[in-house]
Amino acid sequence: MNYLSDVAGQYPASGIRKMFDLADKYPDAIKLTVGEPNFDTPVNIKDAAKKAIDDGFTHYSPNAGLKELREAIAEEYTRYSENYNYENVMITVGGMEAIYLSLLTTVNAGDEVLIPDPCFPNYIGQVMMTGAVPVPVPIYEENDFNIRAADIEKAITPKTRAILLNSPSNPLGSVLEKEEIIKIGQLAERYNLIVISDEVYDKLIFDGIEYFSIAQIPEIRDRVLVINSFSKTHAMTGWRIGFVLGNKEIISVMPKLQEGLVSCVSTFTQKAALEAIRGSRIEVDRMYADYFRRRDILIDGLNNIPGIKCKKSPGSFYAFVNIKSFGKTSEEFAEELLKNAGVVTVPGSAFGKMGEGYLRLVFANSDENLKEAVKRIDSYVRKVY
Repeated sequence: MNYLSDVAGQYPASGIRKMFDLADKYPDAIKLTVGEPNFDTPVNIKDAAKKAIDDGFTHYSPNAGLKELREAIAEEYTRYSENYNYENVMITVGGMEAIYLSLLTTVNAGDEVLIPDPCFPNYIGQVMMTGAVPVPVPIYEENDFNIRAADIEKAITPKTRAILLNSPSNPLGSVLEKEEIIKIGQLAERYNLIVISDEVYDKLIFDGIEYFSIAQIPEIRDRVLVINSFSKTHAMTGWRIGFVLGNKEIISVMPKLQEGLVSCVSTFTQKAALEAIRGSRIEVDRMYADYFRRRDILIDGLNNIPGIKCKKSPGSFYAFVNIKSFGKTSEEFAEELLKNAGVVTVPGSAFGKMGEGYLRLVFANSDENLKEAVKRIDSYVRKVY
């Protein structure tokens, strides 16, 4: 007898976690796999959580989250629209639940949801859990790893209900340009599509690039749901707090779905998030400066290795590395580097068909580890290839 549901049986396994687990056999390996800041949460944020616990914030909050936190987030997003208020905001258990609630609220079983390829692999599973169908849209290196409106339009069918965008991108490190975002917005309006815009890396952008969100386009703002989180910017991955911002009509339905999932986000965690928004940014700014420097350490170092090519990532803390010249699958080459060079990477194939021939490396690590990782890879490649 098969005891598993179709979703449980078909849910895609994480290629990221596979390499992470394999690395346990190599305790001296340098791990450049999991997309997590290598910093502790800033002290002022931790202190706010401790105070909140002492002040009795250990009970339920409203399903949608504390009003003061929702107001603070809405104020942050007046740069998108001066009309946003707390009713446009839903507090969630990390960015992942924000995406899932957005899908659960807007798509039906059998609908098609367009997702980038390569993409964060959990997108695929989350779409599947709603009964909808994930449809990959190819992304090409020659387009600076940016999804193109023309490729999106080729994938649209009468069943297409939503587009899931991610900029800055995990795993690609790319940042969508304003002109292309406007074209994608025009498609959403023409074909009556919902846009779920995953923007969790929007504060990690380099080289003076100015971030532009599809939610900044007034004509389509009501069909856009913005996903964000405190995990990456504020080194709060373990706190599990994020939010979704968008049309009040859509957001207003989410609290009852939240009730059936987790009831609410812990109240003292929400108080910590409030401090993250309104408190000191000294430590956050220091993290950003370190990421900027470390990006160059890793990517410049990799580009000096024969056979390796890597575009300079304008956002996030990921490098997407072209290893096609070695004639190995991305999984084969990743395992070679782990076993023979002592460096843990993620095969690009873990992020979709278009990721084959690439590796994802995370530069949220110490300067010393990144320099040593480059040295180890360089030594191995020159010796073997």
